[in-house]
Amino acid sequence: MRFRDYYETLGVARGASHDDIKRAYRRLARKYHPDVSKESDAEARFKEVGEAYEVLKDPEKRAAYDRFGKDWEHGQEFRPPPGWERQFDFGGGFSGDSGFSDFFESLFGRGGFAGARGPGQARGGDQSARIEIPLEDAYHGATRNISVNGRTLSIRIPRGVAEGQRIRLGGQGGAGPGGGPTGDLYLTVAHAAHPLFRTEGRDVHLKLPLAPWEAALGATVAVPTLGGKVDLKIPRGSRAGRSLRLKGRGLPGRPDGDQYVTLEIVTPPADTPEAESLYRKMGESMRFDPRPDFPT
Repeated sequence: MRFRDYYETLGVARGASHDDIKRAYRRLARKYHPDVSKESDAEARFKEVGEAYEVLKDPEKRAAYDRFGKDWEHGQEFRPPPGWERQFDFGGGFSGDSGFSDFFESLFGRGGFAGARGPGQARGGDQSARIEIPLEDAYHGATRNISVNGRTLSIRIPRGVAEGQRIRLGGQGGAGPGGGPTGDLYLTVAHAAHPLFRTEGRDVHLKLPLAPWEAALGATVAVPTLGGKVDLKIPRGSRAGRSLRLKGRGLPGRPDGDQYVTLEIVTPPADTPEAESLYRKMGESMRFDPRPDFPT
Protein backbone atom coordinates (compact mmCIF):
# COMPACT_ATOMS: atom_id res chain seq x y z
CA MET A 1 0.00 0.00 0.00
CA ARG A 2 1.32 3.43 -0.97
CA PHE A 3 1.57 6.35 1.43
CA ARG A 4 -0.63 9.31 0.50
CA ASP A 5 0.57 12.83 1.18
CA TYR A 6 -2.69 14.69 1.75
CA TYR A 7 -0.93 18.05 1.96
CA GLU A 8 0.59 17.48 -1.46
CA THR A 9 -2.80 16.43 -2.84
CA LEU A 10 -4.33 19.77 -1.80
CA GLY A 11 -1.20 21.74 -2.68
CA VAL A 12 -0.79 23.27 0.79
CA ALA A 13 2.07 23.40 3.30
CA ARG A 14 2.04 21.21 6.40
CA GLY A 15 1.54 24.29 8.54
CA ALA A 16 -1.43 25.51 6.49
CA SER A 17 -4.33 27.00 8.42
CA HIS A 18 -7.81 25.51 8.39
CA ASP A 19 -8.97 28.33 6.09
CA ASP A 20 -6.07 27.69 3.68
CA ILE A 21 -7.02 24.01 3.52
CA LYS A 22 -10.67 24.82 2.95
CA ARG A 23 -9.85 27.26 0.14
CA ALA A 24 -7.53 24.76 -1.54
CA TYR A 25 -10.18 22.05 -1.34
CA ARG A 26 -12.91 24.22 -2.80
CA ARG A 27 -10.68 25.32 -5.68
CA LEU A 28 -9.65 21.75 -6.57
CA ALA A 29 -13.15 20.33 -6.05
CA ARG A 30 -14.48 22.83 -8.60
CA LYS A 31 -11.62 22.05 -10.98
CA TYR A 32 -12.02 18.28 -10.91
CA HIS A 33 -15.75 17.83 -10.34
CA PRO A 34 -16.88 15.18 -12.86
CA ASP A 35 -19.91 17.24 -13.87
CA VAL A 36 -17.69 20.19 -14.81
CA SER A 37 -14.13 19.04 -15.57
CA LYS A 38 -13.11 17.82 -19.02
CA GLU A 39 -9.92 16.16 -17.75
CA SER A 40 -9.73 12.40 -18.27
CA ASP A 41 -8.83 11.64 -14.63
CA ALA A 42 -11.24 14.15 -13.10
CA GLU A 43 -13.28 11.61 -11.12
CA ALA A 44 -10.20 10.00 -9.55
CA ARG A 45 -8.64 13.36 -8.72
CA PHE A 46 -11.96 14.56 -7.26
CA LYS A 47 -12.02 11.54 -4.91
CA GLU A 48 -8.38 12.08 -3.91
CA VAL A 49 -9.07 15.73 -3.08
CA GLY A 50 -12.17 14.79 -1.05
CA GLU A 51 -10.25 12.16 0.91
CA ALA A 52 -7.43 14.58 1.71
CA TYR A 53 -9.91 17.18 2.92
CA GLU A 54 -11.76 14.58 5.03
CA VAL A 55 -8.54 14.08 7.03
CA LEU A 56 -7.07 17.59 7.15
CA LYS A 57 -10.31 19.42 8.00
CA ASP A 58 -10.69 17.40 11.21
CA PRO A 59 -8.25 18.48 13.97
CA GLU A 60 -8.15 15.00 15.54
CA LYS A 61 -7.59 13.18 12.27
CA ARG A 62 -5.02 15.72 11.13
CA ALA A 63 -3.08 15.47 14.40
CA ALA A 64 -3.02 11.69 14.16
CA TYR A 65 -1.94 11.79 10.52
CA ASP A 66 0.79 14.35 11.28
CA ARG A 67 2.31 12.08 13.95
CA PHE A 68 3.84 9.81 11.34
CA GLY A 69 3.39 11.71 8.06
CA LYS A 70 6.67 13.61 8.35
CA ASP A 71 8.61 10.33 8.12
CA TRP A 72 7.09 9.22 4.81
CA GLU A 73 7.20 10.40 1.22
CA HIS A 74 4.38 10.21 -1.27
CA GLY A 75 4.27 6.80 -2.99
CA GLN A 76 6.44 4.92 -0.48
CA GLU A 77 5.27 1.51 0.71
CA PHE A 78 3.39 1.98 3.96
CA ARG A 79 2.01 -0.09 6.80
CA PRO A 80 0.40 1.49 9.85
CA PRO A 81 2.21 0.93 13.15
CA PRO A 82 0.97 -2.03 15.23
CA GLY A 83 -1.95 -1.10 17.45
CA TRP A 84 -2.39 2.20 15.60
CA GLU A 85 -6.18 2.16 15.66
CA ARG A 86 -6.32 1.37 19.38
CA GLN A 87 -4.25 4.45 20.19
CA PHE A 88 -6.97 6.73 18.84
CA ASP A 89 -10.08 4.59 19.31
CA PHE A 90 -10.66 4.13 15.61
CA GLY A 91 -13.31 1.65 14.70
CA GLY A 92 -16.72 1.12 13.23
CA GLY A 93 -17.29 2.41 9.74
CA PHE A 94 -19.68 2.71 6.88
CA SER A 95 -21.69 -0.24 5.75
CA GLY A 96 -20.83 -0.90 2.13
CA ASP A 97 -18.11 0.91 0.20
CA SER A 98 -16.81 4.01 1.96
CA GLY A 99 -15.29 5.39 -1.24
CA PHE A 100 -11.94 6.02 0.51
CA SER A 101 -8.59 4.46 -0.37
CA ASP A 102 -7.01 1.46 1.35
CA PHE A 103 -4.50 3.87 2.88
CA PHE A 104 -7.26 5.90 4.51
CA GLU A 105 -9.10 2.83 5.77
CA SER A 106 -5.89 1.32 7.19
CA LEU A 107 -5.57 4.38 9.42
CA PHE A 108 -9.08 5.45 10.25
CA GLY A 109 -11.30 2.50 9.44
CA ARG A 110 -13.97 2.47 6.75
CA GLY A 111 -15.91 5.20 8.49
CA GLY A 112 -13.11 7.34 9.84
CA PHE A 113 -13.19 8.08 13.57
CA ALA A 114 -15.87 6.09 15.28
CA GLY A 115 -16.01 8.18 18.44
CA ALA A 116 -17.94 6.90 21.42
CA ARG A 117 -20.36 4.34 19.97
CA GLY A 118 -21.93 1.31 21.42
CA PRO A 119 -21.35 -2.27 20.24
CA GLY A 120 -22.44 -2.75 16.64
CA GLN A 121 -22.90 0.97 16.09
CA ALA A 122 -21.36 2.75 13.11
CA ARG A 123 -21.74 6.09 11.42
CA GLY A 124 -24.13 6.07 8.50
CA GLY A 125 -22.80 6.64 5.00
CA ASP A 126 -22.56 10.07 3.46
CA GLN A 127 -24.85 10.60 0.48
CA SER A 128 -24.71 12.98 -2.44
CA ALA A 129 -27.18 14.60 -4.82
CA ARG A 130 -27.17 17.28 -7.49
CA ILE A 131 -29.35 20.39 -7.27
CA GLU A 132 -29.95 22.99 -9.96
CA ILE A 133 -30.59 26.53 -8.77
CA PRO A 134 -31.47 29.79 -10.56
CA LEU A 135 -28.50 32.06 -11.07
CA GLU A 136 -30.31 34.78 -9.14
CA ASP A 137 -30.39 32.49 -6.06
CA ALA A 138 -26.64 31.95 -6.41
CA TYR A 139 -26.11 35.72 -6.49
CA HIS A 140 -28.45 36.79 -3.70
CA GLY A 141 -28.63 33.62 -1.59
CA ALA A 142 -31.96 32.02 -0.76
CA THR A 143 -33.83 29.46 1.31
CA ARG A 144 -35.55 26.77 -0.72
CA ASN A 145 -37.45 23.54 -0.16
CA ILE A 146 -36.07 20.67 -2.24
CA SER A 147 -36.99 17.01 -2.65
CA VAL A 148 -34.12 14.57 -2.21
CA ASN A 149 -34.52 10.79 -2.00
CA GLY A 150 -38.24 11.14 -1.33
CA ARG A 151 -37.77 13.72 1.42
CA THR A 152 -38.52 17.43 1.42
CA LEU A 153 -35.71 19.46 2.96
CA SER A 154 -35.39 23.19 3.63
CA ILE A 155 -31.92 24.34 2.61
CA ARG A 156 -30.06 27.65 2.74
CA ILE A 157 -28.31 28.51 -0.50
CA PRO A 158 -25.23 30.57 0.39
CA ARG A 159 -24.77 33.92 -1.33
CA GLY A 160 -22.21 33.59 -4.11
CA VAL A 161 -22.25 29.78 -4.40
CA ALA A 162 -20.39 28.75 -7.56
CA GLU A 163 -21.26 25.90 -9.86
CA GLY A 164 -19.66 22.68 -8.65
CA GLN A 165 -19.53 23.75 -5.00
CA ARG A 166 -21.08 21.44 -2.42
CA ILE A 167 -23.58 22.27 0.31
CA ARG A 168 -23.32 20.01 3.37
CA LEU A 169 -26.47 19.02 5.25
CA GLY A 170 -25.30 17.45 8.49
CA GLY A 171 -27.19 14.36 9.62
CA GLN A 172 -29.26 14.06 6.43
CA GLY A 173 -27.37 11.11 4.93
CA GLY A 174 -27.65 7.37 5.51
CA ALA A 175 -28.87 5.94 8.82
CA GLY A 176 -26.18 4.56 11.14
CA PRO A 177 -26.28 0.77 11.65
CA GLY A 178 -27.09 -0.28 15.19
CA GLY A 179 -28.37 3.16 16.07
CA GLY A 180 -25.13 4.93 15.17
CA PRO A 181 -25.02 8.56 14.03
CA THR A 182 -26.49 9.49 10.68
CA GLY A 183 -24.19 10.43 7.82
CA ASP A 184 -24.25 13.72 5.94
CA LEU A 185 -25.83 14.73 2.65
CA TYR A 186 -23.72 16.69 0.15
CA LEU A 187 -25.52 18.69 -2.53
CA THR A 188 -23.49 19.59 -5.61
CA VAL A 189 -24.70 22.89 -7.05
CA ALA A 190 -25.42 23.46 -10.74
CA HIS A 191 -26.60 26.78 -12.19
CA ALA A 192 -29.75 26.60 -14.29
CA ALA A 193 -29.48 27.90 -17.85
CA HIS A 194 -30.08 31.66 -17.97
CA PRO A 195 -31.33 33.65 -20.98
CA LEU A 196 -28.57 36.27 -20.61
CA PHE A 197 -25.74 35.05 -18.42
CA ARG A 198 -23.39 32.11 -18.05
CA THR A 199 -20.83 31.55 -15.30
CA GLU A 200 -17.25 30.36 -15.03
CA GLY A 201 -16.41 30.00 -11.37
CA ARG A 202 -17.57 33.29 -9.87
CA ASP A 203 -17.18 35.22 -13.11
CA VAL A 204 -20.29 36.04 -15.14
CA HIS A 205 -20.31 36.33 -18.94
CA LEU A 206 -22.75 38.30 -21.11
CA LYS A 207 -23.00 38.88 -24.86
CA LEU A 208 -23.91 42.49 -25.66
CA PRO A 209 -25.47 43.27 -29.07
CA LEU A 210 -24.43 46.65 -30.56
CA ALA A 211 -25.52 48.62 -33.59
CA PRO A 212 -22.66 49.31 -36.06
CA TRP A 213 -22.66 53.03 -35.24
CA GLU A 214 -22.40 52.33 -31.49
CA ALA A 215 -19.29 50.25 -32.10
CA ALA A 216 -17.81 52.68 -34.64
CA LEU A 217 -18.49 55.96 -32.83
CA GLY A 218 -18.54 54.77 -29.23
CA ALA A 219 -21.54 54.86 -26.91
CA THR A 220 -22.72 54.44 -23.34
CA VAL A 221 -25.02 51.43 -23.02
CA ALA A 222 -27.10 50.21 -20.07
CA VAL A 223 -25.93 46.65 -19.40
CA PRO A 224 -27.74 44.09 -17.21
CA THR A 225 -25.88 42.48 -14.32
CA LEU A 226 -27.13 40.14 -11.60
CA GLY A 227 -27.11 43.14 -9.26
CA GLY A 228 -28.98 45.48 -11.61
CA LYS A 229 -28.22 47.63 -14.65
CA VAL A 230 -24.98 49.57 -14.97
CA ASP A 231 -23.78 52.01 -17.63
CA LEU A 232 -20.93 50.67 -19.75
CA LYS A 233 -18.81 52.91 -21.96
CA ILE A 234 -18.17 51.35 -25.37
CA PRO A 235 -14.85 52.62 -26.77
CA ARG A 236 -14.86 54.19 -30.21
CA GLY A 237 -13.84 51.74 -32.93
CA SER A 238 -14.77 48.60 -30.98
CA ARG A 239 -14.78 45.35 -32.92
CA ALA A 240 -16.99 42.29 -32.56
CA GLY A 241 -15.58 39.83 -30.05
CA ARG A 242 -13.97 42.45 -27.85
CA SER A 243 -14.42 41.73 -24.13
CA LEU A 244 -14.93 44.47 -21.53
CA ARG A 245 -14.71 43.80 -17.79
CA LEU A 246 -17.07 45.04 -15.11
CA LYS A 247 -14.97 44.55 -11.97
CA GLY A 248 -16.73 42.97 -9.01
CA ARG A 249 -20.01 42.47 -10.88
CA GLY A 250 -19.89 38.67 -10.85
CA LEU A 251 -20.91 36.33 -8.03
CA PRO A 252 -20.06 37.58 -4.51
CA GLY A 253 -17.10 35.97 -2.79
CA ARG A 254 -13.60 36.56 -1.51
CA PRO A 255 -12.80 38.11 -3.90
CA ASP A 256 -15.97 38.94 -5.83
CA GLY A 257 -16.15 37.66 -9.37
CA ASP A 258 -16.20 39.96 -12.40
CA GLN A 259 -18.61 40.30 -15.29
CA TYR A 260 -17.19 40.03 -18.79
CA VAL A 261 -19.15 41.65 -21.61
CA THR A 262 -18.42 40.35 -25.12
CA LEU A 263 -19.43 42.71 -27.91
CA GLU A 264 -21.53 41.50 -30.83
CA ILE A 265 -22.29 43.81 -33.77
CA VAL A 266 -25.77 43.42 -35.21
CA THR A 267 -26.30 44.53 -38.82
CA PRO A 268 -29.62 46.33 -39.47
CA PRO A 269 -31.65 44.73 -42.29
CA ALA A 270 -31.91 46.44 -45.67
CA ASP A 271 -35.65 45.87 -45.70
CA THR A 272 -36.85 49.24 -47.02
CA PRO A 273 -35.86 51.31 -50.06
CA GLU A 274 -34.44 53.96 -47.75
CA ALA A 275 -32.31 51.46 -45.84
CA GLU A 276 -31.06 49.90 -49.07
CA SER A 277 -30.18 53.31 -50.46
CA LEU A 278 -28.27 54.17 -47.30
CA TYR A 279 -26.24 50.97 -47.52
CA ARG A 280 -25.37 51.70 -51.16
CA LYS A 281 -24.23 55.21 -50.28
CA MET A 282 -22.05 53.82 -47.49
CA GLY A 283 -20.48 51.35 -49.87
CA GLU A 284 -19.75 54.09 -52.41
CA SER A 285 -18.52 56.78 -50.03
CA MET A 286 -16.59 54.80 -47.40
CA ARG A 287 -13.20 53.46 -48.39
CA PHE A 288 -13.50 50.32 -46.29
CA ASP A 289 -12.04 46.92 -47.06
CA PRO A 290 -13.37 44.22 -44.68
CA ARG A 291 -10.82 41.71 -46.04
CA PRO A 292 -7.46 43.53 -46.07
CA ASP A 293 -5.41 40.35 -45.60
CA PHE A 294 -6.93 38.45 -48.52
CA PRO A 295 -4.80 38.14 -51.69
CA THR A 296 -5.82 40.50 -54.44
